[in-house]
Order: sequence, then C-alpha cells, then structure tokens
Amino acid sequence: MQIHGDSCPGRPHIQCAGWWSRRLNSPNDVTSATQCFSAVRQAMTLIGWLGLSFAAAGTAAFVSTDDWYLGLNKPAWNPPAWVFAPTWTFLYATMAVAAWLVWREGGWRAQGRALGLFLLQWALNALWTPLFFGLHRPGHALIDILALWLVLAATLIAFWRVRRAAGVLLLPYLAWVTVATVLNCAIWRMNP
Repeated sequence: MQIHGDSCPGRPHIQCAGWWSRRLNSPNDVTSATQCFSAVRQAMTLIGWLGLSFAAAGTAAFVSTDDWYLGLNKPAWNPPAWVFAPTWTFLYATMAVAAWLVWREGGWRAQGRALGLFLLQWALNALWTPLFFGLHRPGHALIDILALWLVLAATLIAFWRVRRAAGVLLLPYLAWVTVATVLNCAIWRMNP
C-alpha cells in the first residue's frame, strides 16, 4: 500500500496522506492516513476547525439588534434570550469536532465533498444573522435558513457515511436549526 506524501513515522513503507496527496487507492489507505497524521497536526487542525466554527458567530459583531427584535411579535414558545449563547457555544464546538473527525479520515483529498458541504452550511449559518438582525429581513433570513437546513442535512448524511460519530455530533445542530427555522417562519408570518 502506498499513499503519496511524507513517510509515516515507524512505518516507512506507508506514506502519509495530507493536503498534498494525489489520491487514496482504497478505504485501507484512509485508515492508514488517519493513523499517520501527527498529534501536533491533529491538534492544530482541531483548533482550526474550532476557530472556523466559532467565527460564524463573528457576523453578530457587525449588527445591532437595537429594540427591533424586542418589538417583534413572537410565538409564546420563543426561547428566552439567555438560551442562545450556551446553545450556540455547544453547537459550534460539536460542529468543529465533527468536521475534524471527518478530516482525520484522509484529509481534504479523501473527504473534500463532505468538508465542502460543511463549509457551505457554515457560510449559510454565518449569513443568517446579518439578514435577520442586521437588515431586519425575516423573509430573506427564512430563505437562508431553509437552504441551511437542506445543506446541513446533506452534511450530516455525508459525515455519517464517513464516520458515524461525526454525523451524531451534528444531530443537535440539525435539531436546533429545525426549531430556529420554525421560529423564523413564525416571526416572518406574525410581522408582515
């Protein structure tokens, strides 16, 4: 078995996979590649996924909710404000770990489709706050969150196929986005 890249420490006949890999020839190559990623590289990549995931919340820094949100009609089941920060902290952390687990299964070369879906859902997630709170456009935000739900469901399926634990980690996120979608729709309908 041969994987293009640097040789695997302690296993010179196997080459480690990485972003420079040309291709992986079999599922066994991916397993070997995962074992070859150094602990430092794995830790740095996890930190990168965490940074990326939490950066989606950074779009909130550019918007001000003022009294606009407080003045909207909302359904009785609207979650209290204090729920959002701990929930999103948990969700961003689980998103990052899920992406990292998939990345560990052969890097970008082997998992480019699944990780690409992850990046697309991340972008849709980051876009929602400026649409809803920044532009005060619940209708536009609803279109965005519906797209987010679809891409997130596809990401979860893709992650599940690569590594079941990664798919499981996205289940709470999909549940939250489902609730947020229904809430967004209710707010849009209640505030013509």
